[in-house]
Amino acid sequence: MVLAAEGVGGDPPLELRPGAGPARHPRTARALRYRGDLQVWTDPGGAGVLLLGRGLAGRREVAFEVDPARRNRGLGRLLVAAARHLVPPGEVLFAQVTPGNAASLRVVEAAGFRPIGAEVLFHRDGADPS
Repeated sequence: MVLAAEGVGGDPPLELRPGAGPARHPRTARALRYRGDLQVWTDPGGAGVLLLGRGLAGRREVAFEVDPARRNRGLGRLLVAAARHLVPPGEVLFAQVTPGNAASLRVVEAAGFRPIGAEVLFHRDGADPS
């Protein structure tokens, strides 16, 4: 599922710190396979990672992950909401969520994203996209 929201600018609702490189977090390494101009942040406790990059057709895309031990406490929603503050007001920001991932869908929608469609990315080498 593809969802979109506009950037709002201003201060994020969560303190963010520059994140670790690709060797330090699997979500970052995965994002580098699909996105360019990748920017990585973490929350002060290091329980969540937020990524912004340029994906399909150069669009600005967000990805996030919360450590399993810290889930269900609102950190995911804060990370995704923070992403909207990291892009200029009015710029469209996209998120992709597997429709079966109800928890992530709730998080992204709670941060103001709305479904706009779906897409499937095919890999030429037949590799598993996950």
